[in-house]
Amino acid sequence: MDEIEIPQYFICPISLQIMKDPVTAVTGITYDRESIEQWLKTSKHTTCPVTKQALPSDSDLTPNHTLWRLIQAWSAANASNGMDLIPTPKTPVSKSRVVKLIRDFGVPSLYMNALKKMEVLAEDNERKRKCLEEAGVPKAVILLLITCHRQGKISCLEQALRILHLIWTPCSEIKALVNQNCDFIDCLTWILLCETENPVIVTIHVMVILKRVIEVTNSRLLEKLKPEFFKQMLRVLKSKTSQQATKSALHILIQTCQWGRNKSKMMDANAIFELIEFELEKPEKHVTELIINLLAHLCSCADGRAQFLGHAGSIAMVAKRILKVSPATDDRAVQILKSISKYAATKHVLVEMLKVGAVTKLCMVMQADCAAYVKEKARGILRLHSNLWNGSPCIAVYLLTRYQRPREAHGGVEEGKK
Repeated sequence: MDEIEIPQYFICPISLQIMKDPVTAVTGITYDRESIEQWLKTSKHTTCPVTKQALPSDSDLTPNHTLWRLIQAWSAANASNGMDLIPTPKTPVSKSRVVKLIRDFGVPSLYMNALKKMEVLAEDNERKRKCLEEAGVPKAVILLLITCHRQGKISCLEQALRILHLIWTPCSEIKALVNQNCDFIDCLTWILLCETENPVIVTIHVMVILKRVIEVTNSRLLEKLKPEFFKQMLRVLKSKTSQQATKSALHILIQTCQWGRNKSKMMDANAIFELIEFELEKPEKHVTELIINLLAHLCSCADGRAQFLGHAGSIAMVAKRILKVSPATDDRAVQILKSISKYAATKHVLVEMLKVGAVTKLCMVMQADCAAYVKEKARGILRLHSNLWNGSPCIAVYLLTRYQRPREAHGGVEEGKK
């Protein structure tokens, strides 16, 4: 292979490799399609790499069939010397072809075939996904899924969801469609209940798409989410379908719990119990972060605190996560203990906090390299119930450092005066 002399005009000016799909830009220079498309996509300045002339990112790239035939003939002639044959380039997808496939959605005998062709295009490469997006496929697929929901059809769900998963874009048109009503959210919730051939794959697609949908949904619709929606999110969480589906469900619950009566709807679905049970199985750290964050939100209301304390392992679980996972988890875990100690501090609860190590952990937070605002929360909890906890060795240390600090500061001032 090293002895073969490769004609210079077979080499792409960007990749410096033999071109497999030569295309000529409007500047007259020929490049390998993949290389020039990547250049136009990522370059800050859309210029021709060789001539430095302006080259808009949406410039036409004309296939150089003559050069491709020369390269193919040359590679075939040198096959015995170890040269790989150059495959026939795939035909670029046109917008008109995609529009025709969208029209086929309205024909009962054609829509399945149209979906399969779109799925192949979406899986192929970024260029084809971009073409599908620009032709309006995301909107068309959303409307198709809503129609399937209304008619109870499940035959095309997996293909449609995969396409949408691959080409979803939060453009203004999609945001407007999603925010018209709850139809699409209801549709995705319904799909989670459907019996499909590949339930795991379908669930992953639905959860990823639903997370993206919730991110662009306005507060008016988020306040109207139905109890069944939250039941399905918790069912996905409990089923442990996949890490991706689990994280998506937690993100969705965190984002929706802050609106309307959604916290109450989660309480009705027994959310806190399920979250604590899930966390007791010691999931990965990022999942723990999300669970503790969600629990902190839910414990901001009385029903949430009551459910939290109704689980025998709740306080111990939160205490054990402090200083073990991440700074964000420390903040949210201390916030949970603050809510409990301020608004639900019965003697039984305070004794349990001491017994399971929550008080010790709060003292450790005071000594650890935590953010000042987290330490202030911990200090506030310890100060609030120091009379009941004064028998604890860690409280004695806390009180000692608390009373030493002002004297040390005062001594520092006097030293400064000298």
